[in-house]
This record gives sequence, structure tokens and C-alpha cells, in this order.
Amino acid sequence: MTTPDLDSLRLLVLVDELGSIGQAAASLGIAQPSASKRLSTVERRLGLVLVDRTRRGSALTPDGRVIAGWAHRVLSELDGLLDGAEALRTQHEAHLRVAASMTLAEYLVPGWIGELKRGDPGLYLGLEVTNSDQAAELAREGKVDLGFVESPGSLPGLSSRRVATDHLVLVVPANHPWARKRRPVTAAELAITPLVVREPGSGTRETVDTALRKAGVGPAKPLLELGSASAVGNAVIAGAGPAVISELAIVRDVAEGRLVPVPVDGVDFGRELRAVWPAGRRLAGPAAELLSIAVRNAKSR
Repeated sequence: MTTPDLDSLRLLVLVDELGSIGQAAASLGIAQPSASKRLSTVERRLGLVLVDRTRRGSALTPDGRVIAGWAHRVLSELDGLLDGAEALRTQHEAHLRVAASMTLAEYLVPGWIGELKRGDPGLYLGLEVTNSDQAAELAREGKVDLGFVESPGSLPGLSSRRVATDHLVLVVPANHPWARKRRPVTAAELAITPLVVREPGSGTRETVDTALRKAGVGPAKPLLELGSASAVGNAVIAGAGPAVISELAIVRDVAEGRLVPVPVDGVDFGRELRAVWPAGRRLAGPAAELLSIAVRNAKSR
């Protein structure tokens, strides 16, 4: 299946919002015949009828409305990606300096930054993407105004506030024996199984090790250490071995059958994601606003 282009997705969303191809075309500054042709191309690529064309006009079919809703989410995520990329580009001339662990930087922080930037378009913001230990250390040393970490332990020298909750999930490829296992994997089974893991200093790695120790077992020697959740997920898909990673990182791969989540009995892989800043310092200005946005979004999830 060929992926529809972004302009066609925008057109489909506008047809849904405005109620007609003509108004959507006018909003994009293109001719109505061109708009109709684009929508026909999307229908062929997806193998679905998206627009009901009659003499009285055109309207989205039920399938078209569903696809338009998904397209709106894709475009919103793209806006978050672009806002996050802009933050990285302006790192050296930032008015607000932020550090974030990999999982937060990949899946949550870009959306928060996008909302902050929409309220203050002139703000220069620098984002440093690292692991939780390094993000905490940068905040502790005052090298960033605000950090976002996944570490489950104490954070000496830092004030913190929960901004989101997350759950780690054991995943395997579809052809792995555990994918067909009728009973949950036990803590003891997991403890003797070499896993694909994040690097030392990662909040995900620390959460897994801490959860296993609380369950009365210790982690096995890692099978492979990698520097991001996406790298870990790709290694599992390629057949390297099982992994325990954030549910934020596996949504698409699970939906498309590349990864299979496996329940684990007796181990709590829940965790809090926290904002951190130097102890004794009161957040103000853009840093306080970014924290407020993060907390507000956590309540709506």
C-alpha cells in the first residue's frame, strides 16, 4: 500500500471539517477538479471509498470520516515533530533550556513544546536529548532550566513533579514462543531470560531492574544494549530477543502485528515520568509554563 501524501491528508481533513470538496479546495488555494483528483488518488491507494459523490454534492463516507480522524492525528503528530525539531535547531541560542530522556523526548515533549511555542512564537528553546541520569545531572548543575526523566529512584539536589504515568511492556516478535503462551510469563522466567535493554543510565533500564528486584529476582545479563526505545523495538522485531520497553514506543508496532505484548505475572512495570529542576529554585517564565502544560496534558491522557 502506497502512503498518501500529507497535502492529500490535509485536504481530506478539511473536507470533513468544512463539509464540501469545493470549500476545502478553496481553503488550500487549489481548483476543485484538482482536489477531486487528489481524493481519488487517496482512495485508490487505500482501497477504500472515502467520498460519496452525488449530483447534489459530495460528502465523506463513514470510512472517509474514520480516515479523516486518523489523518488529523497524523498531522497533529507531525506538527509536534516539527516543533521539537525547531527546538533542537535553536539549542545554542535558547532562552529556555530543556533536557529530556529518550522516551519522553520521542513521544511526549515535542507536543508540550509545540503548545508552548504556539502561545509564545518568539521563544527560543533548546532541547537536549539524553538519558535520565544525564538529564537529571544537567538540571542539578543548572545547565538546563528544566529536565524530564523516567528514573524511579530518588533525585538528590532536585525538586520534581510528576508529569505523566507510563507502563513498561514485555514484547516479543510474532514468531516467538511467548507470543502463543497461554499463561503470563513469571518473574522467575523473565529473570533468567537475556533481554534487549537500554544503556546504563536509562530510566527504562533502571525501572526494569528495580521492578524485578522488588519481585524478588534479579535481571539476567543483557543480551544487547541499545541507546533508544525505537532501536530496542527494531531489534526485537528483527528477532534479537525479548525486551521490556515503554508502551508509548510500541503502539504502532503492536497494532500492525510486528510486536506482541506478553503479560508478566508478579512484576509491576508502572512508573512515573517527572519534571526536575534544581532544589530550592522557583520555576518562573517559560520553564513554569512548560511544566504547567506537561501537567495539564497528563491529566487529559
